[in-house]
Amino acid sequence: MRVSTWLDTPGSPPSSAPVHRALGQALSQWHSGEFDWLDWDAAAAEARALFAGQLGVPRASVATMASVAEAAATVAASLPPGRIVVPAVEFRSNLLPWRFLDPERYEVVTVAARDGAVRTEDLVAALDDRTVLLAVSELLSRDGVRAELPALRAATDAVGARLFVDATQTLGALRVNLSELRPDYLAVHGYKWMLCPRGAAWLVVRPDRLDGLRPLMPSWKSSPAPHAYFGGGLDLAPGAARLDTSPAWLSWSGACAAVRLLRRLDAAAVEAHCLALADEFLAGARELGIQRAASGRQSQIAVVRTEDAGRLTKELAAARIRASALADRLRVGFHYFNDRTDVEAALAAIRKAL
Repeated sequence: MRVSTWLDTPGSPPSSAPVHRALGQALSQWHSGEFDWLDWDAAAAEARALFAGQLGVPRASVATMASVAEAAATVAASLPPGRIVVPAVEFRSNLLPWRFLDPERYEVVTVAARDGAVRTEDLVAALDDRTVLLAVSELLSRDGVRAELPALRAATDAVGARLFVDATQTLGALRVNLSELRPDYLAVHGYKWMLCPRGAAWLVVRPDRLDGLRPLMPSWKSSPAPHAYFGGGLDLAPGAARLDTSPAWLSWSGACAAVRLLRRLDAAAVEAHCLALADEFLAGARELGIQRAASGRQSQIAVVRTEDAGRLTKELAAARIRASALADRLRVGFHYFNDRTDVEAALAAIRKAL
């Protein structure tokens, strides 16, 4: 059954037209034998430049990777011994790389959720002068609450700790002011709100942290361009490029098209549009007796608590609307391609189910 309304971008969005064309062309060239793998390989470097321009950071501070887990593991391998603080309900890609560190060198402290979400004040209270890193998602899709990153930055600065931020559920829909926030490390997997194919991810490293990082999986991509293929030692590339993963070519061809699309949009207008739709949905849900799953700073992801989540998603699916049920929660997400008719259609289906 064809989906008419897509509200499951927190899981993954459908392909945008430019990305679909880019991948279609690559597949056609692959099938015909007309492709040049060097052109495909260059796409990761091009995507690095486009992404750096989108965020307003130096190109040399951006590494191309395959996942947030790889980015976190790369940072974890470089940390001095000490205390690491992370939310207990953090997405596993930003949880397990820290929890699997040597317990004799690292104390990993997990902060429990309270009233539906992990609270900023609880994360701050868990920090002390032994803390070497706080790892947090800017936004978790399980609750739709945005972290208070400026407060967390101030708290980590106060104890001399580093800040690792996963912005996968943010960038592409919402803005992050990196010049104000100054995260030590920021990871993004582009397959959600940035509309990229899965397998294109970035790690942004603050310039003063670059010298402390080494590649997690050294390869021919760890050396300066033009890359050597055979023999020799580990001659690291300058900047964050030394951390690059050997790219999954087609993912990066699609990523270039996706980031070009996002750069043509007004980021402030995109953010305002997405937040307005989420607010309208939540207001309508309240009128139906359904409340937000957690209080806190709202995002473009609206999560409501209901014992009928499974039944509601079935009713939504019958109306050709894609959303997600998470145990006792219903989750919808609004991107720039959504509009008010999508909100109205979702609320109408919920009203029918109830």
